[in-house]
Amino acid sequence: MKFPIVLFILLFVGIQTTKAQAQPQKLGVNDTIRVYGFVTTQGDTIPAGYFPQVFVYAKADPRWKKYWVDWNRLRNAVYITYPYAKAAGRTINEINARLANVTDKEQRKAIIHSKEKELKQQFGDKITQLSVYQGKILMKLIRRETGDNCYEIIKEYKGGFNAGFWQSVAFIFGSSLKQNYDANNEDKLMEVIVKDVERMYGYKS
Repeated sequence: MKFPIVLFILLFVGIQTTKAQAQPQKLGVNDTIRVYGFVTTQGDTIPAGYFPQVFVYAKADPRWKKYWVDWNRLRNAVYITYPYAKAAGRTINEINARLANVTDKEQRKAIIHSKEKELKQQFGDKITQLSVYQGKILMKLIRRETGDNCYEIIKEYKGGFNAGFWQSVAFIFGSSLKQNYDANNEDKLMEVIVKDVERMYGYKS
């Protein structure tokens, strides 16, 4: 039986086609290459490609390492103490409002004592667990919230003797009740963190 000529032709064409597909495609200078594409919001299609990931390792600059250590320490201290500063600010504003028309000394002392007792019940145990650094940050934030430093506040409500005593205690621990707050210079980084806390927890300045 003779091999059908039609099958022979089809087999020959199939082999040649397979060989042609197996060979790499040769492109001319005017040919294009298929690439990934993205459609922009304006409806234009632009070509795109992907580069493989490259990992670069280097030793951290000591100055930047110290910067981030200090930043994280400050950030943690602000996150811990800011709620106390807000509470202190609210309480002092309430005391001032209640004392506005009160002239009797005993009545004024009673009002101050009641609010002081309220703060101790709410935050006393937590505040005593703060580090000296966190206490310094708390005093700065109280100055931010009230406009007065802690020395002035204690002197106003508890008298100059108490203010002087606690200032001496703070001095022994390397701190001071007369903490200032300068959001534009010295405490600029702290202000950035405070704004972040306010956005996160919905506090109002």
